[in-house]
Amino acid sequence: MKTSRLLASLAVVTAAGLALAGCAQSSSAASSSDGADKKLTVFLSADTNIQDLWQKTLIPAFEKANPGYTVSVDFDLHGLHDQQTVAKLTAATLQKKDPGYDLVDAGFVAQVAASGLLTEVSSANIPGLADVPKDLVAAGGNGGIPYRGSSVVLAYDTKTVTTPPKTLDDLLAWIRANPGKFAYNSPDTGGSGAAFVSTVLDQNLSDADRTKLVTGTDPSVESGWDKGFATLASLNPYVYQKGVYPNGNNQVLDLLSSGQISMAPVWSDQFITGHKNGQIPANIAYTQISDPSLTGGASYLGIPAASPRTTGAEKLVSWLLTPAAQGLVSDSISGYPVIALDKLPSASQDLFKDADIAHLRPSYFATVSADMNKAWAQKVPGK
Repeated sequence: MKTSRLLASLAVVTAAGLALAGCAQSSSAASSSDGADKKLTVFLSADTNIQDLWQKTLIPAFEKANPGYTVSVDFDLHGLHDQQTVAKLTAATLQKKDPGYDLVDAGFVAQVAASGLLTEVSSANIPGLADVPKDLVAAGGNGGIPYRGSSVVLAYDTKTVTTPPKTLDDLLAWIRANPGKFAYNSPDTGGSGAAFVSTVLDQNLSDADRTKLVTGTDPSVESGWDKGFATLASLNPYVYQKGVYPNGNNQVLDLLSSGQISMAPVWSDQFITGHKNGQIPANIAYTQISDPSLTGGASYLGIPAASPRTTGAEKLVSWLLTPAAQGLVSDSISGYPVIALDKLPSASQDLFKDADIAHLRPSYFATVSADMNKAWAQKVPGK
């Protein structure tokens, strides 16, 4: 690991971010004085459904299968403190100090992997990686470990929408023709809204330029967003309540389920789970658009290189890639499994037979997403 790469990563965060880094974390993190390799902490930058997945399903099952291990959660809702978290992780690596957590589940995993902040992994120390598509593993960089997948889809009310849009242009036309019946959450509060925003922006970018924004940062390419932001601003009179943007993925689903809107981008896993438990009524269906499609892909875990409990973290990750754990992810949140389907129960195989997780349209690089969220807030609401 090269110090210069770590210094470069540290340079992108502000001094204020470093000062606040400790404030972003809960008191559940294990201190370095604990020392025990079997007392682990998972840092989550996610929505509440992922918090529930870990605390109610994965952790109890892991602890039962591995007596002596205990796992706690450090949760940052919607990743509101991602910048501070990256700053803390960078500083801990440079200073060779315990960052306070041993596994990270966050959208910025690929970013910190590129900065050399994670333990490099392979099938030698994480055997289950041998069952994951190679392209999916490669997309995680040096240390990113795929463990579940999902995509953003277009949900709609079949009572009011007989023929759903098939392309992005069709969707934009439908929004204008049906004022107040479409909603998306502000992109900094959830990935479904961010997927809609980035899809509109990408409509005006070349494939080569989009690849630059998925794999790294390029401010010159971001200047190509202007036309897309103008389109989004022009939708203000036609979206929910003439420009009200819900706070988070769940609020959008609530509006759809209650009949207040007729169409919205939603996460596939949240939608399928909501259908199963009855929170989303049977008259709500979903489809995917094209030219371009909404985004999706794998969620990655990372083991901080500075953690003194790497062995325990590797054991936890290895367990997560077993058929039993992948089945739990599928059953609990309808997350796409990342291992070969033929290793899973027949019910999971049937549910995901049409999912091609290795070729889903990926989201932006973490720092690019942050730029997008900031620009959206400045250029879209109230314009």
